[in-house]
Amino acid sequence: MNIKTVSYNSVMLYFEQIISEEVLDEVQTAYLQLKELDGIIDITPSYCSILLIYDIFMYDYKSIQKVIIERCSVEVVSDNKKSNKIIKIPTDYKNNLDLERVAKYNNLTIDEVITLHTQTVYRVYAIGFIVGFAYLAKVDHKIATPRLESPRAKIPKGSVAIADNQTAIYPQDSAGGWNIIGHTNFNEFDRFSIGDRVKFERIK
Repeated sequence: MNIKTVSYNSVMLYFEQIISEEVLDEVQTAYLQLKELDGIIDITPSYCSILLIYDIFMYDYKSIQKVIIERCSVEVVSDNKKSNKIIKIPTDYKNNLDLERVAKYNNLTIDEVITLHTQTVYRVYAIGFIVGFAYLAKVDHKIATPRLESPRAKIPKGSVAIADNQTAIYPQDSAGGWNIIGHTNFNEFDRFSIGDRVKFERIK
């Protein structure tokens, strides 16, 4: 882990720059250790990094660096704090815009795409670009599909989508360029936390 200054009151923690469950576990553990600190204004975990904004009246760069190193050297996080729950997402794959496109791109049938999408347990690697938008990875390489060349002006809330090796649910109406392969009435987007496990379940 490397710690670098971003601004007068923020630092970035960099972990190994690969997308993997091992790195995600490191990010999740550090996030859980650091978010409980006094004087932390905001903390934002992502795939391989954590942005931490701190109170300059409590810390300077040297002191926040020391605290981070001390906290992150603690290896054990209690099971009740670490996020290991599985969130199940009932999904209607008949309600889609791009399922046929994904199938054709990967030389698969529609049922094969759905089977591959539902058989994987995904992890929450990051949350953004809008509140509640959880980036879930990795989709099976057999259904990985590039984003649309021209993003749509409006994607309906609840749309289940694929972009490259990631999948996600749109938590609100939004512009977007992901491939829409289904729809869910799931509405508890505030439940998502870094490291969570998510599984899509087909509605027959």
